[in-house]
Amino acid sequence: MRNAVRGGFGLVGPRRERHTVPAVDLDALALPVGDDGVVIGVDAHGRAAVLGINRPTPYEVTLIGGVWTAQVLALRAAATGARVAVETGRAQVWSALAQAAGGGQQCVTLHDVGRVPPQGASAGSPVLVVRDCGMRPPRGRVVAAPWQSVVTLLPYLSPTALRLLPNSSLAGIQRVSPDEAEQIGRLMNLPRQTVDSLPTLGDGVTLWCTPRDRQFVMTQGTEAEAGLLGPCRRID
Repeated sequence: MRNAVRGGFGLVGPRRERHTVPAVDLDALALPVGDDGVVIGVDAHGRAAVLGINRPTPYEVTLIGGVWTAQVLALRAAATGARVAVETGRAQVWSALAQAAGGGQQCVTLHDVGRVPPQGASAGSPVLVVRDCGMRPPRGRVVAAPWQSVVTLLPYLSPTALRLLPNSSLAGIQRVSPDEAEQIGRLMNLPRQTVDSLPTLGDGVTLWCTPRDRQFVMTQGTEAEAGLLGPCRRID
């Protein structure tokens, strides 16, 4: 949190000329100050939580949770101008989203497992690759690269998750079983209170964490997202 790039929660916001506010006026400021990226919900204090996925360095995210959260993330990334490539074996789950995103422009594309072509990511055209390939996804042909982040969605903890989590830039954990919570706690160096809370998380709650940093975030769909994706849910 003290460095310019925090351990998973985005780049420090753009530099501007300094502005000063009299101390007596500070209480009147209500807008949250966050980092550059995609707003994924609110934290425990009701402040906007931002996930910085458009980066000049490779960035890998492992999400153990439901497809609803991955789809919201994809939609919001597309809204920031990123191109989204979805690698999936269940295209029917993503087809409505791909058709609705971008206002007629093809900013979300669907690809069969193992068939994602090179995306040509750049600072002016960042890419998010979402891998929705089941419990044991094969190694991806398109990997994290500068301006190209990869989110791997896993419905539950699996041997693949045990391999991916320690090597991920960021992990997202939704409701899991007590046994899964114990394993995740050891891998991610989570405190006991956090481990105990994982089996009780609500449908819209995700623990975003690294071995050093952690933050619970509540994600709620906008009216348009709810109309397209339905209510938030952990189980697909």
